[in-house]
Amino acid sequence: MKVGFIGLGTMGGHMAYNALNGGNDLVVHDINQAAAARHLEAGAAWVDSPKEVAEQSEIVFTSLPGPTQVEAVALGESGIMEGMSAGKVYFDLSTSTPGMIRKIHAEASARGIEVLDAPVSGGPRGAESGRLAIWVGGDKDVFDRCKPVLDAIGDQAYYVGPIGSGAVAKLVHNCAGYVVQAALAEVFTMGVKAGVEPLALWQAVRKGAQGRRGTFEGLAEHLLPGNFDPPDFALNLARKDVDLAVSVGREYDVPMRLANLALMEMTEAINRGWGGRDSRVAMLLQEERAGVEVRADETAIKAILDAEKNG
Repeated sequence: MKVGFIGLGTMGGHMAYNALNGGNDLVVHDINQAAAARHLEAGAAWVDSPKEVAEQSEIVFTSLPGPTQVEAVALGESGIMEGMSAGKVYFDLSTSTPGMIRKIHAEASARGIEVLDAPVSGGPRGAESGRLAIWVGGDKDVFDRCKPVLDAIGDQAYYVGPIGSGAVAKLVHNCAGYVVQAALAEVFTMGVKAGVEPLALWQAVRKGAQGRRGTFEGLAEHLLPGNFDPPDFALNLARKDVDLAVSVGREYDVPMRLANLALMEMTEAINRGWGGRDSRVAMLLQEERAGVEVRADETAIKAILDAEKNG
């Protein structure tokens, strides 16, 4: 297909190159023309504005730092929308906001232009190797039609839902990672200050339950289906463990803000009379505060897990 790519930075440069290697015609633009050197050597064409990219492409991709840049490139002077016409497709691969892509979508759809959000996860190495998750929000039929191009960029293109859904999924993923990062920094400083050698500590904990599975896998067992009885591990016992950990932190003068917050959550859940339920039942407190239930059909969950297990 005739593919346009705007933003040839750390991630975008690799993704654009892979789109070209996938057999597509490629036209590129970046604020730094030198960033396009290897693309041009490999057969891509250079143009001087996002508008010209859109004029010469069937599908346009952007990979930009954030929503401010996305808005300027999509809707600004000599921007993408000035060069788009009905039937063309725009994918934003940036990590942006659902509100921004929905704004662009609203303006474009009136003119018959398809807009989808498609943030990626995998880092520079994944962008280079093609081992990249692409989370797409927008029209499902357009996603299906354009999937061959997405498959040239990443190996895990996944349709999430309506416009903005990909952006939300990316923010959930990244924010969770940094919260976990902060928690790991907290507990590892406690462990090392309490006398355990860092490498030995790391080797030990990665063999435990949390180390053996992905961050999000446990959600399928309790929160998503809403199953907290009978307990796999009771809240009373879990609270005891966290209480012991923060007491070690106090003994060695290690600040443990996140652990103490978790202890407060678990204590409140126990005071609801949930001590004998599964330890994950404390997550219901956040559902209550947020005014939303995080639920999925158990049969659908099982089908996804079985499909992955069977390859």
